[in-house]
Amino acid sequence: MSETGKEVRARIEAALYSSGRALDAEQLASAAGITSKKRATDEAKAIAASLKTAMAAVEVVEYPGPRFAMQLKAEYNNVARRFATKPLLSRAALRTLSFVAYFQPISSSDLSARRGSQVYEHVRDLEEVGFLVWERKGRSKLYRTTGEFAEYFGLSTDVPTMKHQLERRTMILR
Repeated sequence: MSETGKEVRARIEAALYSSGRALDAEQLASAAGITSKKRATDEAKAIAASLKTAMAAVEVVEYPGPRFAMQLKAEYNNVARRFATKPLLSRAALRTLSFVAYFQPISSSDLSARRGSQVYEHVRDLEEVGFLVWERKGRSKLYRTTGEFAEYFGLSTDVPTMKHQLERRTMILR
């Protein structure tokens, strides 16, 4: 592999390692400083193959799209949890996310009335990690969860099923 090829692979590895979520081919190509989505996808697949033999606890998973995520294998989550220092989202942002998931679609005014004015900071954080999207409805915004949210928490993308799963897992913090 050429020096340029090593740099492309290293940049994709860095993006996968630091993102904490699945990245699509466009995002990987951008991180690598290349324009070819196919090359970015091929490099991510090569990283996944090399990690399979080199690492016991870490893997690169390919999701439909294709999207790729570097993650800990499930059987090592308990060990890692003991040493993890900073959560992906604050407890307050997770509460806001649970309200959106349960009441979706929910308007910004309803969300603010239920969660208070700090909700806009939570919404920004949730959009940043790819768990929320919004659409305009008159002068207000309607918020919904994304497929990435469902995937991250192991939930169905079907809203009624998701609500049932959330109730069963007692994620809703009223």
